[in-house]
Amino acid sequence: MKNIFGILFLIVAYTGYSQTKDQIAATLLDEVSAKTKSYKSIKADFTYTMENKQAKINEEKSGTLIVSGDKYKLNIVGQIVISDGKTIWTYIQESNEVQINNPDNKDDALTPSRLLSSYNENYKSRIIRDKNQTDPTIETLELTPNKVKNFTKAILSIDKTKKQVKSFALYDKNGSTFTYKVTKFTSDAPFSPADFTFDPKQFPGVEVIDMR
Repeated sequence: MKNIFGILFLIVAYTGYSQTKDQIAATLLDEVSAKTKSYKSIKADFTYTMENKQAKINEEKSGTLIVSGDKYKLNIVGQIVISDGKTIWTYIQESNEVQINNPDNKDDALTPSRLLSSYNENYKSRIIRDKNQTDPTIETLELTPNKVKNFTKAILSIDKTKKQVKSFALYDKNGSTFTYKVTKFTSDAPFSPADFTFDPKQFPGVEVIDMR
């Protein structure tokens, strides 16, 4: 699924260190990042919407994400993505197949560990006023890339009290908008190593495609 890691942006508060004078936005992102990194694990239920008005596309799905250090498991309708930090398994329900890959170690690769532990100086952040937002505890931020990316901007809604990202909208160059909203957030829930590995025994007849 395109932009599948957008939900990781949302949960771990993608910290685009501000290159502008909007120090309030930069400080809020720092606080959210610090709060998130203090958790041993995170579990979040979310909804995902992909909209392109020109193409008349409006799709909505729901899913669950768990993250613990470099490990994560993303379960969304029709697809499961699992990583133990060294290997990534992508299970596609429709074809009953699992693709095995190595993590992308490029400097700009989007992974939970990078989002949780490092700052990205390639984005500008600023606070904007959302006329549709009536909750005083919610702050709305806009992130824009300094260099050409696959997306033009991102809009975050952050709970200032809890220091948590509540929603994240990613706008790509093709006119599509990918929106992620957290419906339930749980921190420090217990997980075992088995939660972050793919067990083919649980998927009878699964075709294994090793792409490493």
